[in-house]
Amino acid sequence: MADGVLAELAAALPAGSVLTEPAGTAAYRRDEASFCPSGAPLAVLRPTTTEQVQRAMRIATAHRVPVVPQGARTGLSGAANAVDGGLVLALTRMDGILEIDPADQVAVVEPGVVNAVLSRAVAAKGLYYPPDPSSWEMSTIGGNIATNAGGLCCVKYGVTGDFVRGLEVVTASGEVLRTGRRTAKGVAGYDLTRLLVGSEGTLGVITRATLALRPAPEAALTVAAVFGSPADALGAASRIMTAGLRPSLLEFLDSVTVRAIQDYRDMGLPEGAQALLLAQSDRGPRAAEDVTAIGRICAEAGALDVAEASDAAEASMLMEARRLVNAAIERLGATLIDDVAVPRARLVDLVEGIGAIAAEHRVRVSCPGHVGDGNMHPTVIFDRGDPAAVERAERAFGAIMQLGLSLGGTITGEHGVGVLKRDWLAKEIGPLGTRLHRDIKAAFDPLGILNPGKVLA
Repeated sequence: MADGVLAELAAALPAGSVLTEPAGTAAYRRDEASFCPSGAPLAVLRPTTTEQVQRAMRIATAHRVPVVPQGARTGLSGAANAVDGGLVLALTRMDGILEIDPADQVAVVEPGVVNAVLSRAVAAKGLYYPPDPSSWEMSTIGGNIATNAGGLCCVKYGVTGDFVRGLEVVTASGEVLRTGRRTAKGVAGYDLTRLLVGSEGTLGVITRATLALRPAPEAALTVAAVFGSPADALGAASRIMTAGLRPSLLEFLDSVTVRAIQDYRDMGLPEGAQALLLAQSDRGPRAAEDVTAIGRICAEAGALDVAEASDAAEASMLMEARRLVNAAIERLGATLIDDVAVPRARLVDLVEGIGAIAAEHRVRVSCPGHVGDGNMHPTVIFDRGDPAAVERAERAFGAIMQLGLSLGGTITGEHGVGVLKRDWLAKEIGPLGTRLHRDIKAAFDPLGILNPGKVLA
């Protein structure tokens, strides 16, 4: 059967669009969640048009061959990992910015457009696309939509799904579904756009998106505060959010993370810091007054030092330090990156609980996070070459997710479920929620060929 499928694909798609040699397909086996299992694909398809995606899906459906849609493979949950004998649908060559409309403040893009490329293109027209995951220089809009990615600016502007107006999606049967609309308002029918956002390629293949834009923000200023304990820093973050201030960014770094960043690259971060808060205001002339107010709250909450960035260059340096977190932590060992979100009022309980879990399981845990919206990224660091260390890391990872749920939170705030957390999804949504998820999956993909084994166990 494999030879027949490959022959049909080769006939249906342009030359060079079908990769079958293991040397060429190996790079497409997995995303950044290296701890998750991945398979050897039958072929990697690299379409450039919606029609080519349709052809591929019709052939896959006819032969019941699994299909895994992929973007830039920067995900952290294994959602883009290939399956044995399946097809990988790599969408990075569908990278056109088809329209930027300043009047309606929308952009129409293909799924392979890199987040940073879109951000710069709309900025040139005085507009702003706020979602900015840490991988924004590499990750694609299609992947961002598939996982409902967040980012540093979520605290003020929201996540990717808040900016998706409409989608063009190829279904498992090869039909084209168009959801949503271009207009700012519209409530006709079920909200299929919201359903598809965050579905991780299990319901359809995104081939086009209409995205809402915002006017370009004003100049931003940043403040950094050093604390002697995580509890003091988290208390300050809570007071900032309840004081009526609207920071465009509010980030937390624990001592493990601060030291890792400083060891990775000298950013001038204080070595003795037990916690660091980074906050930013993008309100132009009012930004200085905002960061002063934030700094004052931090000082009153026990900050050992408060430094306000005096210009854009200093602010940019602080933001660079935050974006270096993953690279810095990876140098310490193998990682299992968690993604729990809890109500802000429970953040101290979460961080203190993570400390207790680390001690109990004898593992090291780094805990940066988007503290303004309660989304933390506790990262278990371990030696992959030591089976006992691997087992302890896995137990700690699960204990952290259980802790998040017990505090009224969720197992994932922005990374998605993928393979890494699929066994935990049922615990969060319950039996009825699980059954409805399966019913929805069956309605979109009755043969179960779209990204099998992801999201639902």
